[in-house]
Amino acid sequence: MRIARGAQNHYHALAMELATTTYQYLSRKPKSLYRQLFVKDRWIAARTLYGMSLGEDAMTPEEIAADYSLPVEAVLEAIAYCQSNPQEVAEDYAAEEAVMEASGMNDPDYKHHAQPRVLSPEEMSRLNRL
Repeated sequence: MRIARGAQNHYHALAMELATTTYQYLSRKPKSLYRQLFVKDRWIAARTLYGMSLGEDAMTPEEIAADYSLPVEAVLEAIAYCQSNPQEVAEDYAAEEAVMEASGMNDPDYKHHAQPRVLSPEEMSRLNRL
């Protein structure tokens, strides 16, 4: 993966600063099963903003901030948080994958016959505890 040019050192420095983990713009989403952090009051997942800064079509933090009408500092904080490889992001991803697998959404034919298997409340509760 490629991070937008010239931003790597800045992201690393910000990530090191946030080692004490006091966030100005990020917090857990109230009443959400997700454990990862979101931009406060907008509830955009930090991993969404981070993902936009990676790859062939990587956007700069300024471009991402403009697209979402956020302060650049909020985007930089989200990127630094994700670069710290927080366990809760991996756990949320694993839980999403487990639900998709259990409901049949990972089946190759799902895109042609999109009817997920309805999961019981007990099964959803079990999967959400993963």
